[in-house]
Amino acid sequence: MADPDVRGTAGYGENADALVKQYEGISFHDVHRQVAHLLPEPPARVLDVGAGTGRDAAALAAKGYTVTAVEPTRELRERALALHPEPGIEWLDDSLPDLDALADRAAAYDAVMLTAVWMHLDEAERARAMPRVARLLRPGGVMILSLRHGPVPAGRRMFEVSVEEMTRTAAAEGLERVLHLERKDGLFNRAEVSWTRLAFRRPG
Repeated sequence: MADPDVRGTAGYGENADALVKQYEGISFHDVHRQVAHLLPEPPARVLDVGAGTGRDAAALAAKGYTVTAVEPTRELRERALALHPEPGIEWLDDSLPDLDALADRAAAYDAVMLTAVWMHLDEAERARAMPRVARLLRPGGVMILSLRHGPVPAGRRMFEVSVEEMTRTAAAEGLERVLHLERKDGLFNRAEVSWTRLAFRRPG
């Protein structure tokens, strides 16, 4: 089961098989084509927080990036390791808001990916998480994230997060917003769901 202390993982472990089919059924390009141009050139170091089934981590490793993939849900992490045994991926059992396993890696990454992750944190957790994520970025590094809007699926834990809050809390850590996109849920054709894509860069 997912770690009961990581509340944002609720609903993921028990649905791991269905999620593998869902997540692996779409490509890294389809999910990230609007933001991929912001990634530095390989062999940059990328942190993928909430890496799920490893789809994105594997695609990044295949492009020549050095990837750290963080996934707290054991069921997803085990399936990811089986599906994507690429040597360029370091897998960690860790979670937001604290990312304790990365405490000694200040300024270690050129990019941090937070795909469909941040909205699992409540306001207090988001306030704790932002400085922890920001300190992991090197000068010139970029944080790329997506926020889900719409009805919360049964058994899940999600919160509405505004662009204004994200911009304010990122700015407090010295990060500048470099991208803001809004789109409908075109990948799964859910009319009631929409997404915000944001990116923030550490000057340097």
